[in-house]
Amino acid sequence: MKIVLKNIFDFYLDASIHVSVATSSLVLLTYYFAGIAVDWNVFSMVFFGTVFSYNFIKYFSVYLNKPKYSCKEKMVLWLTVISGIIGAINFLLLDWETQCIAILFGVLSVFYAVPISKKIKNLRNISGIKIYIVALCWAGVTLLLPLQEAGIDMEIDVFLKFFQRFILTLVLILIFEINDLKYDDIRLKTVPQTIGVDKTKYLIYFLLIPFFCLELLKVNHYPNQWIIDLILIFVIIILTHFANAKCSKYYTLFWTESIPVLWYILILLFR
Repeated sequence: MKIVLKNIFDFYLDASIHVSVATSSLVLLTYYFAGIAVDWNVFSMVFFGTVFSYNFIKYFSVYLNKPKYSCKEKMVLWLTVISGIIGAINFLLLDWETQCIAILFGVLSVFYAVPISKKIKNLRNISGIKIYIVALCWAGVTLLLPLQEAGIDMEIDVFLKFFQRFILTLVLILIFEINDLKYDDIRLKTVPQTIGVDKTKYLIYFLLIPFFCLELLKVNHYPNQWIIDLILIFVIIILTHFANAKCSKYYTLFWTESIPVLWYILILLFR
């Protein structure tokens, strides 16, 4: 029974379902902060689009160069194809302005994994740029895309939320990079590879300061939001403190990527 549950949980993580839950939680946060009803078409597109894009990025080269697939690989492939179809249908139901935003971040996702030219394999392999692309896509897709579809004006609060979400994503990626230190090619020049693990942790602690301060600058305030942010920061500090290259994949793939989910749960508890 334990083996079966472990296999199901591993599939949940490896098939990018958990990261899709994380991005979808940020979409729900966007609707909460904007004070508008959830657009389930946008929610669906972000969820299934995340499954498709993440699996495409992770497994594109694997499936391309492998003649036969295992049972798990076939299941991931089918999930990815179905998610891509559902995401495409959701995309067609969007307004054209929102489609333009979706295309922009979609192109970034594609070139993150697919070779751009003979000299440049893909955006992922350009040293120093990886974390900013991912953070930009997360902030854009989970914030700008839903608000554009809802016809919300891009006021100062939107930009503050964008930078706050951008910083949060950067922080989570840095924790990932600490954990992936044993796997990453040295040519990637990730932050931990460049400045070391300890300084990377100090950088994370520093980034949490503007993350919290941006909340105080917002024009529209929400009940107990500063308490929620402090709880979130405390959890991130704990995750950062214990992060190291010896941690299992579950440390980042589940616990670290659960931060957006925790954020939404705290909103539900404190509102």
